[in-house]
Amino acid sequence: MVSGYVRSGSSSEAIKCFSLFMMTSGLQPDYRTFPSVLKACRSLLDGMKIHCSALKYGFVWDVFVAASLVHLYCRYGPVANARRLFDEMPVRDMGSWNAMISGYCQSGNSEEALALSKELKHMDAVTIVSLLAACTEAGDFVRGVLIHLYSIKHGLDSELFVSNKLIDMYAESGNLKSCQRVFDEMTVRDLITWNSMIKAYEVNEQPLRALRLFEEMQFHRVQPDCLTLISLASTLAQLGDVRGGRSVQGFTLRKGWLLEDVTVGNTVVDMYAKLGLVDSARAVFDWLPSKDVISCNTIISGYAQNGFATEAIEMYNEMEEEEGGEITPNQGTWVSVLPACSQSGALRQGMKIHGRLLKNGLCSDVFIGTSLADMYGKCGRLEDALSLFYQIPRVSSVPWNTLIACHGLHGHGEKAMTLFREMLDEGVKPDHITFVTLLSACSHSGLVDEGRWLFELMQREYNIAPSLKHYGCMVDLFGRAGQLETAFNFIKAMPVQPDASIWGALLGACRVHGDVDLGKVASEHLFEVEPEHVGYHVLLSNMYASAGKWEGVDEIRGKGLRKTPGWSSMEVNNKVEVFYTGNQTHPMYEEIYKELRLLHEKMKMIGYVPDHRFVLQDVEDDEKEHILMSHSERLAIAFALVTTPPKTRIQIFKNLRVCSDCHSVTKFMSRITEREIVVRDSNRFHHFKDGVCSCGGSLISSHSDGSNAKLLHMKPEKGRLVMHHPMEWSSGTWSSSRQQWTASVCCVCLQTPFVFVKIIYAIDSLLSLDDMKPQLLIFCEISE
Repeated sequence: MVSGYVRSGSSSEAIKCFSLFMMTSGLQPDYRTFPSVLKACRSLLDGMKIHCSALKYGFVWDVFVAASLVHLYCRYGPVANARRLFDEMPVRDMGSWNAMISGYCQSGNSEEALALSKELKHMDAVTIVSLLAACTEAGDFVRGVLIHLYSIKHGLDSELFVSNKLIDMYAESGNLKSCQRVFDEMTVRDLITWNSMIKAYEVNEQPLRALRLFEEMQFHRVQPDCLTLISLASTLAQLGDVRGGRSVQGFTLRKGWLLEDVTVGNTVVDMYAKLGLVDSARAVFDWLPSKDVISCNTIISGYAQNGFATEAIEMYNEMEEEEGGEITPNQGTWVSVLPACSQSGALRQGMKIHGRLLKNGLCSDVFIGTSLADMYGKCGRLEDALSLFYQIPRVSSVPWNTLIACHGLHGHGEKAMTLFREMLDEGVKPDHITFVTLLSACSHSGLVDEGRWLFELMQREYNIAPSLKHYGCMVDLFGRAGQLETAFNFIKAMPVQPDASIWGALLGACRVHGDVDLGKVASEHLFEVEPEHVGYHVLLSNMYASAGKWEGVDEIRGKGLRKTPGWSSMEVNNKVEVFYTGNQTHPMYEEIYKELRLLHEKMKMIGYVPDHRFVLQDVEDDEKEHILMSHSERLAIAFALVTTPPKTRIQIFKNLRVCSDCHSVTKFMSRITEREIVVRDSNRFHHFKDGVCSCGGSLISSHSDGSNAKLLHMKPEKGRLVMHHPMEWSSGTWSSSRQQWTASVCCVCLQTPFVFVKIIYAIDSLLSLDDMKPQLLIFCEISE
């Protein structure tokens, strides 16, 4: 009777029947009764009551009863209690061993399971399945191969559920050849087999193979289930197959899975987000009749990954505002929303989340702590990022990689190298991502020799084969340093085929350094690899425009490619303001452009000349100047100047790379307004202060002839101005090694914002008349 209730799933009825039997029948249970009723237990308390009865009637050391008790304590109680009972067993059969090993696996103690298995002389198929799961969880794939060999030797590999588990183990290790070999050798396959193989190729980013397997599965008339569709949706997202993705959604609707199974619904939301169809992802999310925290995390992450940081933060705030709701944010929520704060520069929002995490005592979690450090670093608060970094466990490379990357973004290559040495001192082994972040940091700081050393070190000391990302960083490193031929030769010597990012890095360097011929070569290779990438076409167009080759610009424009709109954002009064290039719809449009016009007049008085090379339209100079003035970062800076108190630090986030003219303008603005201006573009941070940028170089004014003049740093001293600075002039002549030179210039003075200075005498320290960068000690008189 008890056994019948258990088989029918009526656990509570089975326990009631057992209790009634004990109290009324006067009969004693036997060794067959206890295993059945123990299977019916749904809590530790029920199990302990049955355990007491087994003790009372002397069946506790029966091998079947003891094995059932071990299984119960593994499932509901501390696994240590199960192990104590297991150790006290006078006789153990295979079921006892399997119960204990399986219990360790289910409780996450895979190392203990593997250690216990060393005491085994023989294994059956159940043992092998449990141990393969333990090997997968522990990452001990060498042991997994040995277990596979044992199963072959004893003829157990032909068991269907053993073969399925072997596929899972090899898939987790990335050994797809062994996966396929096990699959091909199977004489019988079930739905789990097909799902395991499709998932193996999907998680190892081989979507075409996964798709072919799905088609083969249909050919063999195996009906897919919801797990098949979950893997298939991810596969189609990797392939960028929008049509196939919509077909998957339609199939799940027809089957009823989309609305009945929240996991399927979450997968479809994630698929659309990875396809870049954020509106479709949100529509499916809104359709779901029941949502869990994973649903919310998926849509927040989808918004953040597609650049919709504001929407991601709003979704998170909706979760927080639903007090007493069924959905409570978890670790995945914080890890998803904090990158959105980083993207939009929503520092206040990030700090608010930090406060919530402090209240809940979650900051010591390595994933949350690393996400917080990343947020502060990318919002320009490196000191706070470092403080958090030293409060979390640092035994893996993940926190180190994050901090190194943040310092690279700020152009602190030397500090990134210091962190790397500290990482090695603490015994943390660097991985391939570590070297990507380090090489990127060296690139942004001009540390060419250090970059070369790191590239050799990762191969020689850590046996890390360079990936395309590493090669791309090296090309960028050489390109930024102006070593274009070295970069080109490096690409030609690569043992693997260069991808679009590598040719794009070379093209970008050619654009910056004005090498049109090499840039054209790079673009030809680039468009063979990725002909439809809009950003690279825009980069080539910029290079042609800078060189005055308008026919090249017209040719690219004739392709009808749509450029990604430039935008800049900043946080003011806990609100993120977003400005688009050329936008004139902002409520404070008049005040913003009035401030910009005033600033441009002041900049021109101290030497600024707009660089029309960064305007891609062949229009009049006045129109080019207006186009430059409406770049998104200038609108954001002007807005900050009219809405924040004097000398307040201004922080701007831009989705594209800052053009050189805006870079020069921001230097001038920082000098004129006496403000620190921080701009984070798509590549790095730029800290502007007193006319100098952290990326190197002084305040630069771009002249119409393409030459650069460095504005002198001028300090007033009681009626006269003393200047001592390396200087280049785009005009002026030198007739002798010692001469008088008179000129009228304009400067910024602490007492009088604009004064005319007449240089009455100059003593140069030229060692050679051919030196175009003279060191000048100039004495000036100030006149109003």
